[in-house]
Amino acid sequence: QLQLVESGGGLVQPGGSLRLSCRASIFILNYYAIGWFRQAPGKEREGVSCISISSGRITYAESVKGRFTISRDNAKNTVYLQMNSLKPEDTAIYYCAVGNYGTGWCRADYDDWGQGTQVTVSS
Repeated sequence: QLQLVESGGGLVQPGGSLRLSCRASIFILNYYAIGWFRQAPGKEREGVSCISISSGRITYAESVKGRFTISRDNAKNTVYLQMNSLKPEDTAIYYCAVGNYGTGWCRADYDDWGQGTQVTVSS
């Protein structure tokens, strides 16, 4: 059974950096895409970045372009989200998810989610 475990969240000052990790219990190559999402208090969940497993195509939300970088290590079944120049508005719970081909973010429908990791950007 697939399990996704996120880590790396925490409290950071504006302008700081964090690297989130999402480790899957089975081969991520089995899926069409893997993505990072976030949900801030009182707001809907939004896509942050995603990567198509087969093509390697990467997508970023406009709000994080130039600051966040998604990457993967297939051997470790792990996907990372490097977050630089963090802003208070990046504060949210960050989730990773894997999906098969569909119509959503990175052309995938995401059915399996991790438990989330809290990122707080504050001085």
